[in-house]
Amino acid sequence: MANFVYKAVDLNGDVHKGELNALSEIDVDHRLEGINLHLLSCREKKYSGGFGQKKVSRQELITFVTQLAQLTQAGLSIIESLRDLRDAQPGGIMKDALTNMADSIEGGSNFSGALEQHQNIFSHVFISLIKVGETSGELYVVLHNLAENLKWSDELISQTKKMMIYPTIVGLVLLMVTVFLMVYLVPQLIPFIKTMGGELPFHSLALIAVSDAMVDYWYLIFGVPILVYIIIKALLLNNPAFQYKMDALILKLPIFGDLLLKIKLARFTSYFGLLYKNGVSVLETLSVVEKLVDNLVLENAISKARQQISEGEGISAAFSDMKLFPPLVIKMLHVGEVGGGLDQSLDYVSYFFDREVKEAVDKLEPAIEPVLTVTMGLIMLWIMSAMLGPVYDTLSNISY
Repeated sequence: MANFVYKAVDLNGDVHKGELNALSEIDVDHRLEGINLHLLSCREKKYSGGFGQKKVSRQELITFVTQLAQLTQAGLSIIESLRDLRDAQPGGIMKDALTNMADSIEGGSNFSGALEQHQNIFSHVFISLIKVGETSGELYVVLHNLAENLKWSDELISQTKKMMIYPTIVGLVLLMVTVFLMVYLVPQLIPFIKTMGGELPFHSLALIAVSDAMVDYWYLIFGVPILVYIIIKALLLNNPAFQYKMDALILKLPIFGDLLLKIKLARFTSYFGLLYKNGVSVLETLSVVEKLVDNLVLENAISKARQQISEGEGISAAFSDMKLFPPLVIKMLHVGEVGGGLDQSLDYVSYFFDREVKEAVDKLEPAIEPVLTVTMGLIMLWIMSAMLGPVYDTLSNISY
């Protein structure tokens, strides 16, 4: 099946535009006739995947799910809720998606089927949970849990980005200042220092060499990192073995590797608990969630744990073999598994990692500031001592 963009007219002569997931243009025509629309034009939608493609923000998605949960709790049908939300939208990709989903449902599709036409907006986990809600008849509960989980995820991402703002700004300032000194200021002082005679100290010679290299080979200094980045990016996309090694290396980075591992495990356990709580089996949940960790090492470990569980091994034992979770987490999973309260245990594990991430971020953020400040101070000290040191020595010899 493919997505088709259509233009149709109703019995009153009003023109409707939308998008349908159908087998062919004939199928689109038949489905539109079912909702009293006459097809005017139709074409298959092509996804360019380019840089100009718009996306729905996390805030838009959170607002949509929260409002949809409130409307369904109030007793409105899904199609009425979608149309009310569509009418409240100022425009853009979300409004088009809501229009299309409402039309699809009116044409006979269910809610999850309408969502599947917009997988660029709604994740596989999102759609799977909606299917669970439709099957169990507790769609409001699923929507409420989804809204809470999306808010948690957004808070975690925002906190991590906030932590990186100061280091990024200071790093850029440090880079620009260093480039200015090495490319502009130092070359103007070098002739003056050389004319004063005497033997230059090692740190002065090193500064002159670095400055000359930046002036003569600036295109290599700035071009090579960009080229290396492009090559690494291409290898990551086309070479799974290389991607696996890079993912393993990232998790072993000092400080940041441990923080990143906790963030990914927090996301994994949060979605695991959310799916399991809403009636999805353990094996199916792991199959869905293992793709969300965005790390081949973790994905491979979760896949092995799923295989062991399918062969009869306990959940806590399988996770213990992954060598990723702390002993306290394994113990909590075991307690939940034995006592029949695995959903509560998963909630606790999610809370545990959430707290660990927040504490790590709170400790890391103030620790980065002095490190960057000291680094900038050392670079400035090196440049000043390398330039002014020989001048001071020469003036001291003249005074004698």
